[in-house]
Amino acid sequence: MTGYYDIVLGLIPVALLGITAALLVVGMSFTTAVPIGAFVSMGIIGHAMFVNTPADASDEAQSARPPLNAD
Repeated sequence: MTGYYDIVLGLIPVALLGITAALLVVGMSFTTAVPIGAFVSMGIIGHAMFVNTPADASDEAQSARPPLNAD
């Protein structure tokens, strides 16, 4: 089963190379196409790190309960 982070890891090089190649075909210069592709790849990485964080839901549920036998 492919998860969200597997897809993200696949999209990073696809975005970098694919967008760069597409912009080169359209007629942009190489020095302009690479930073645009890199910016899109950075956006994908940023989304995976900060918007859809890799936090485990079980950690939050366990921290809300008081500890047993605290004495």
